[in-house]
Amino acid sequence: MSTAPPTSHEALTVPEVMAALRLSRFKVYDLIRSKQLASFKIGASRRVPADALHTFIQDRLREAA
Repeated sequence: MSTAPPTSHEALTVPEVMAALRLSRFKVYDLIRSKQLASFKIGASRRVPADALHTFIQDRLREAA
């Protein structure tokens, strides 16, 4: 089972992260605010590096083990 983000983009939009994690917009921004999920801004646009999403998923899998 692969835990790679379901995209070939290097930087994901918040809606893409929402879809990948099946979470609400509020929860994704909460993860970003609490520094659990790395992100950056370009102008007014927020982006999450695909590597950061992959790391977030891997960390959650390790915690659950």
